[in-house]
Amino acid sequence: MHGRVLIIAGSDSGGGAGIQADIKTVTALGAFAATAITALTAQNTLGVHGVLPVLPDFIRQQIAVVMDDIGADVIKIGMLGDIATIETVCDALAVHAPGVPVVLDPVMVAKGGHHLLAPDAVDSLRRRLLPMAVVITPNLPEAEALTGLSIKTEADMSVAATALLALGVPSVLLKGGHLPSDRLVDLLATADGIEAFVAPRIKTRHIHGTGCTTASAVAAGLAQGMSLLDAVRRARAYVRAAITAAPGLGQGHGPLDHAVTVDLNRLDA
Repeated sequence: MHGRVLIIAGSDSGGGAGIQADIKTVTALGAFAATAITALTAQNTLGVHGVLPVLPDFIRQQIAVVMDDIGADVIKIGMLGDIATIETVCDALAVHAPGVPVVLDPVMVAKGGHHLLAPDAVDSLRRRLLPMAVVITPNLPEAEALTGLSIKTEADMSVAATALLALGVPSVLLKGGHLPSDRLVDLLATADGIEAFVAPRIKTRHIHGTGCTTASAVAAGLAQGMSLLDAVRRARAYVRAAITAAPGLGQGHGPLDHAVTVDLNRLDA
């Protein structure tokens, strides 16, 4: 199975999240990963220690040269950082990737609490990026920031997922990992309704990069011609396997094992 994914996101020097996790995920699932890097971060399992934004003109050039030569079946967008970067990416995609489906992971806050999106950029993300996406993959704090709602229960999640659809997004994969519960609930909301995915919570601190990994796994599936539902099922199975096989690195939130293999014939995980 092939499929081309252009990943537009920030770099994680610790290798657990960001562009590094995206490339590993897309490759592990049999698709081809190209990149346009939006920022460099000095980062490890204990947190983000520094951020160096990439100049907008160079972000635009990365997108242009990849699309004009290699092309992409799906665009995956992660960390953008500020208004200028959001505007640059939207303008570049309108010119160089019109009609290419976009999977948007609205990265706002790192696992350790470091803000990765300027507060004044949330409106720009909502206004410019959401209309371009075929699916967004927010966690609960990100969904709260986008909707203004408080999400404390599974019922709140359903309300928030519906509110996100109302912002003009065709589908939402709302990740429930922040709810304090022994079971993990993710919701896939579309115009056809809401489907819940429920699984036991894996008790571990090695969950760095799960958001990036999930979105990139979904993007890889869509690039390979899978339905959104099957792409989400495979992505969740892959992420759970990668968490279970985590190598236990670092003193904080450690990385997953992105090289884990998943039985692609079992999409019910």
